Amino acid sequence: MSNIREVALTAGVSVATVSRALTNPEKVSEESLKKVHDAIKAVGYTPNLLARNFRAAKSFAIVVLVPDITNPFFSQVIQAIEDRAQQKGYAVLLGDTRETSKREQEYVNRVETRLADGVIQLRPQSMSSSTQKIPWVNACGCEGTPGPSIRVDNIAATKAMVGYLTSLGHRRIGVISGLKDNPHSIDRLQGYKSGLTAAGIAFEKELVAEGDFTMWSGQNAAKQFFRLKQMPTAICSMNDEMALGATQALKAGGLRVPEDVSVTGFDDIPYAKYWEPGLTTMAQPAEEIGKLAMDTLLRVIEGEELSNLELVLPTEIVIRQSTCAPPAN
Repeated sequence: MSNIREVALTAGVSVATVSRALTNPEKVSEESLKKVHDAIKAVGYTPNLLARNFRAAKSFAIVVLVPDITNPFFSQVIQAIEDRAQQKGYAVLLGDTRETSKREQEYVNRVETRLADGVIQLRPQSMSSSTQKIPWVNACGCEGTPGPSIRVDNIAATKAMVGYLTSLGHRRIGVISGLKDNPHSIDRLQGYKSGLTAAGIAFEKELVAEGDFTMWSGQNAAKQFFRLKQMPTAICSMNDEMALGATQALKAGGLRVPEDVSVTGFDDIPYAKYWEPGLTTMAQPAEEIGKLAMDTLLRVIEGEELSNLELVLPTEIVIRQSTCAPPAN
């Protein structure tokens, strides 16, 4: 049976470095950590995790709270969190909260009872006041979300997308929002309105169709636009799934995308570039969000005071085939 000395010899590091990599991976360089993990696989070493956890008074696990486990954007963030967690010697427990506080609290209890060391929240809402004393980070927050936060500027991003559509010549732009009380929906609607104002276009309530971030709701929203006396020439969707659903409904209704109606999304999920037509969208750096969330949570677990930390990451418009100039009158 292999032992820790064989791991150290194979990795070309000291036994102490191997021990730190297993017990306090955050204190080991990325290069050494990779050498140790590669050596562990090479020699077939199985660390005694129970003994390690007992000595360190840690579970070496974290909980990720996700509001919708089927959402492709969250899947990208979670994958990045898991990759970073594995590098740091942590396991990830996934909590599908389904947007309910009760289910969220059940997973938070794992931290309070030492079954996990901290929480990464993917819902834009903050943690409840009774649980904010545990180590936690919000990875998809909004402006003003309390606690350590990694986010994008949803207001500025949506304003920029509306600006792109007006630069093509669009003046009648519909929007498919998320649920009206969702913080992301609120911020992105504000960005939509700001974009219209910047272009000298009046806001029209009838051009707002409420969805719930699912493809099905995007289809229904597009059907709502069909009932208007005048269709919008462009639709700005608050996420990619709703944009893809809207595109499907528009085409089923006999309209061409983008020749009759341009459509944009938000997130840049993997499906976006393979859809027909390819979806113009606002790309979020999902991988960077996940890695920074995990790195930040480890700092909080180690006792750093980061309650005022707010990292705002850049977004980028990815232009594909779902947008063009509006049809001539």
